[in-house]
Order: sequence, then C-alpha cells, then structure tokens
Amino acid sequence: MRKYLYLAMTAASVAALAAPAAAAAATSASGHVLTIGRAGGKAVAAKAVLKAGLAKGTTAVFSLGKGKSAETLTCKSAGFSATVVSNPAKPGKATESQTAQTVGNCTVNKKGIVIKGVKALNLPYKVTVSDSKGDPVTVTGSKKGKPIELAATAAAGSFKVTCTYKIGTLKASASNKGNTITITNQEFFYVSGGIFCPAKANFSAKFGPVTDSSVKKSPAVFVN
Repeated sequence: MRKYLYLAMTAASVAALAAPAAAAAATSASGHVLTIGRAGGKAVAAKAVLKAGLAKGTTAVFSLGKGKSAETLTCKSAGFSATVVSNPAKPGKATESQTAQTVGNCTVNKKGIVIKGVKALNLPYKVTVSDSKGDPVTVTGSKKGKPIELAATAAAGSFKVTCTYKIGTLKASASNKGNTITITNQEFFYVSGGIFCPAKANFSAKFGPVTDSSVKKSPAVFVN
C-alpha cells in the first residue's frame, strides 16, 4: 500500500513541477502581437524603436476643402519613429509611443503658393496595434488636452500663413504584405490660422516597410 501511495505522490509532484513549464511553453507557442523577420517570429522587445518612411511609389496627401476651390497638398517624403511600450502575447494590443513624425517636400495645386513646411505638434502620441481582424492601428494624443495636431505653413509672395489642424483619434490599418501601415482619408479639423485656412483636411498616406531599428539589419515588423 505504501508503495502505491509513494508512486502516487511522486506522480503528483512531477505533474506539479511540469505544469508551469507547460504553461510557459503554451505562452511561448502563442507568439506575440509584433514580431520581427516573419509572422510568428521573434517578439519585438519593449523599448525597441520602430521606423518607417513612405511606401515606395507613394505620397502623403492632404485634401483641403471641397468643390472646385479645393486644394491638394502632396508631400513626397514622410516618416515616423515609435518606441515599443508593450508587446503582449497574442491575441492582444501592442502599445507604442510615437516620438517623431516628419512630413516634407510638399507642394500644393494652386499657382503661386509655396509650402514652407508641415510640422507635427504635441508629440509624443500614443499608438496601439491590434492583431484583431484587419490589424487596426490607432493613434491618439498622449496627454489630456494635447491632441494630434499638424501645422502647415504656406506662403504667397510676402504673405505667409500657418494653418493648424487636429484629430482626436487617427485610425489606420497594418498589413504584413510589405509591412505597411495605411491611413485613408482621416479627417483633421481646423484649429487656428485664420480665414485663409480650409475648415478640414483629409489625410492619406502609406508607410512601410516598418522596421525594428534596434536590431541588427533593421528587420521588418509583422503583426500576428
């Protein structure tokens, strides 16, 4: 009888010791929301710095106003940099702090107007990347009362004006095809600048490939 009790206790002990290892293996097997190199690859580490410019052959576009008088601001260069805050096991949402946003080499379809620059205000922004259907990405201001804002400065001769626009939540979508993030017709609203500034500005852009600059050779980032 003692022999059987001993065997039973031994089996229970082995099972208890194996349980944490099995749980860890299951978590590891599930993968993380963001990985590098391939889908289901190595997890992107916290504090990793992710970067991307415009996808090859694309431009960033601001559609200003409506109707025949509408202006289109087209920018040939743009990019962002974001630091990973958390990257949980899937399913879930990874979080990032966007520390930089550049937009440059811009022109407008109105004769005589020169774009002096476009600047992102109120950085850093809070970014979430979800592995739910469509791999949605959201960007918001990281501080109360400090939304995402873009300021565009234009000049016509000696006259110069800076138009500022804001958005509460910018929505985008990630794709593992080309490791891109696509923003489509996100509506920014007028904040300041005067009567020469349109009331709204719709922003569209495609960034990619998104890479992890903290790792040698900057591998592409995937959403799982």
